[in-house]
Amino acid sequence: MVSMGIDGMVSGLDTTSLINQLMQAEAMPQTLLKTKQTSTTSFVTALQSLNTKVASLAEAATTATKPVSWQAYKATASATSVTATTTATALPSELSFKVTSLASNQVSILDFPGASGAFTGTPPTFTIRTDADSTTGTAKDVTVTAASDSVEDVVKAINSTTAAGVKAVAVKVDGTYRIQLTGSETGATKDFEVFAGAAGTLTGASVPVAKNDLRTARDAEVLLWAGSGAEKAVKSTTNTFANVLDGVSFTVSALTKADEQPVTLTVARDDAAVKKLASGLVGALGVVLSDVTSRTSTTTKTGEDGRSVVTGGLFSGDSAVRGLAQQLQTAASYPVDGVSPTTVGIVVGRDGTFTFDEAKFSAALAADPAKVEKVISGLAQRVADVATKASDKVDGSLTAKITSQQGVVKDLGNQIANWDLRLATRRAGLQKTYASLEVSLSGLRSQSSWLAGQLSSLSGSR
Repeated sequence: MVSMGIDGMVSGLDTTSLINQLMQAEAMPQTLLKTKQTSTTSFVTALQSLNTKVASLAEAATTATKPVSWQAYKATASATSVTATTTATALPSELSFKVTSLASNQVSILDFPGASGAFTGTPPTFTIRTDADSTTGTAKDVTVTAASDSVEDVVKAINSTTAAGVKAVAVKVDGTYRIQLTGSETGATKDFEVFAGAAGTLTGASVPVAKNDLRTARDAEVLLWAGSGAEKAVKSTTNTFANVLDGVSFTVSALTKADEQPVTLTVARDDAAVKKLASGLVGALGVVLSDVTSRTSTTTKTGEDGRSVVTGGLFSGDSAVRGLAQQLQTAASYPVDGVSPTTVGIVVGRDGTFTFDEAKFSAALAADPAKVEKVISGLAQRVADVATKASDKVDGSLTAKITSQQGVVKDLGNQIANWDLRLATRRAGLQKTYASLEVSLSGLRSQSSWLAGQLSSLSGSR
């Protein structure tokens, strides 16, 4: 509601300024509430940021406690044409082999329409036989029916029949069409044939359509321990061999030439992965402690009167946050079964900071891997316990503190809103009071003028 200005109507007073000054004094409690709400909101934001960092630390520490994390192995091959990956079940090993065959899919050319009549009829109906097994005699017959006997419709029908396992493309040569069929999968059992007629009409005497095979379907093959008495051929329908070594999968991309040495596949401990496990834990711990330190430290500024003003950080007055930092420092620095973390590369500074000494860690790992794992995983378990207790999404101490402070922010907002109503009522009251004052002064002025007129008339009548 906009009120009319009443400044100086009779009294000449700047009543608007007077009211504003009075309201400024009246609003001091609300101003303090707003300041407190702003600082509390900043505190909540800082706590949320810290909680995220502590949760990441808990995750890194928990990972470092798991034995499977320390069972990291890496497979390398002596030839660039062989790549390998490992899983948690891999073990240190070495294997030699020659690549004698690469997996391929079948590619064949068929005349269109061809003397067999496979692509004629109304509508043209034919069968594609795939997955033929020379041992069992089983096969998969898929009937394909085209919309018409045009090459476009035949190709479209083949490509839309995904169960057939082949793709088709029409190639025009000297005015005559040919259809190129390409198998979708590699492996010796992924060859195919084309027959005229539907699958149900085929018999043992049915003859496949004549075709020109550009490439046959075959398995990949490696010859283990080539040249030795234990020589053994192993096949795979793809160029990837997943069941030769436990926890190891390797892929071949080139044949081993006759004058080349066999490929050597070596599975050994992945020191880089183990090192990353320890350095990641130290790094996550450093992020948390650095955040607490930066938000706890004080700043000094010179005030308007020339005096130094010391201001504490957001966490400087919070004992719970400082206590968390101290618990983490203790958990990460205390010896594990009498062995100091410093001996395995986790160095604790005089200022309570933690650094990762890569050289010392690598030396300790080479000398006694079991000892390094025991110290790091034991230390990580203590850190994980502290970090998880603080950052748990349900009952973590930091989580609870954040929820509590968010409630404070909400309550302050409600108080500020109530003050808005109270101040609006107070302003309306002041405006009414000063308006009444102007009315009263106006009445007094009128009476004064009337009395002066009366006195003047009495003097003139003498």
